[in-house]
Amino acid sequence: MWEAKPDVIVSIVAFAAAYVGAAYAAGRRPRQRQEMAFGFAVILLLLTLTGPLDQAAKGFFFAAYIFQQMILVFVIPPLILLGTPDWMLRPIISRRVVEPIFRFLTRPLVAFLTFSMFFALLHYPALCDRVCHVKSFFGGIRLGLLIVGVLLWWPIVSPVPEFPRLSYPLQILYLFLLMIPMTAVAAPITMADSVLYMYYTMGPHPLGLTPRADQVLGGLVMWVGQGVYIMFVFSGIFFRWAQREDTEIPAINRKPAQIRPLRPHERATV
Repeated sequence: MWEAKPDVIVSIVAFAAAYVGAAYAAGRRPRQRQEMAFGFAVILLLLTLTGPLDQAAKGFFFAAYIFQQMILVFVIPPLILLGTPDWMLRPIISRRVVEPIFRFLTRPLVAFLTFSMFFALLHYPALCDRVCHVKSFFGGIRLGLLIVGVLLWWPIVSPVPEFPRLSYPLQILYLFLLMIPMTAVAAPITMADSVLYMYYTMGPHPLGLTPRADQVLGGLVMWVGQGVYIMFVFSGIFFRWAQREDTEIPAINRKPAQIRPLRPHERATV
């Protein structure tokens, strides 16, 4: 069932209104592809944070909780970055106080480690049982996932030339390395011999699964899901890289070799 959440809805509407207001203030309009990407991100935010998925994630459905996190980290942040033009972000991130902090946080290594530590800590059983399912922390945890998700994807889809993206080979390496911390979190959850998160033993599962089976399912959603998703992104980056190489390397126009007919004295020699 859908649940009315005025605070979440107001926050998302304010986020979309800020996007429209920034475009109006600048007297410019984002490109159509940017508008589509941002609009899709807003719709996904509404569906993920106010719909049945959020209800299941806040209940006793661990796999739904993990699936919600995957959307908040891997899908919505790159859409937000792809949908935000550079001229909209530049007045904010180029400020004297903001620029050095933002430049540091969006360095590939810093962004990678920040996300990895936050994500791993969020799934530490003792912390998760005490924090992740406390109602007053719901909004902060999901906002934190979105923020570290934006940092994670910035080196891949940065919209601002002053904070450039990684080269295509380094983008592929970056995403390949991302599979290491994700697997390090997902594998112990999937292969644990017992239930790690006691919260999910406190109530009935909406689909009738046991807490152990639900934990295995959630671990697989994280482990297999992120692997398949990253492989799709790999393919897209590699395809763009190949296209760029084709356009940058000009064709070699060589004249065909001319075969000179043999002269009479040369024929005699042969």
